[in-house]
Amino acid sequence: MLKMIPPIISPNLLYTLSAMGHGDEIVLADGNFPAESQGVPVVRLDGHGMPGLLDAILALFPLDAYVPQPVAMMQVVQGDNFIPIIWEEYKTILKKHECGPDKIEYVERFQFYERAKKSFAIVATGEMSKYANIILKKGVITPEDLS
Repeated sequence: MLKMIPPIISPNLLYTLSAMGHGDEIVLADGNFPAESQGVPVVRLDGHGMPGLLDAILALFPLDAYVPQPVAMMQVVQGDNFIPIIWEEYKTILKKHECGPDKIEYVERFQFYERAKKSFAIVATGEMSKYANIILKKGVITPEDLS
């Protein structure tokens, strides 16, 4: 363990977040997401839910300020009447990290999969909520961020 690093951030995830550059994307995937078949590195965090992970990552990871929507969530499939209540938790966490709802893009399921195939990595979690998948685009670290 390290000081100031949330315990949910595993050594592999810390390395992955650190290795990412400006504009790289990481997928935080729920337990039903086909992470291993996307063809990109997978960091396993089985047994962990998404809200705590999202909050921990955003404490370390700046979102890209140079794009209109640095956050993407998987749209509810047309005809599915499910309401993803986890999105409200996400919005609260994002707001805490200075990211408003206008910074969120909603992406059709198969387009989300295509985008995941181009991501830097996928974090496979044990989150059981439907439509809990989220993509984060990394921003720039400045000297002010380090003080």
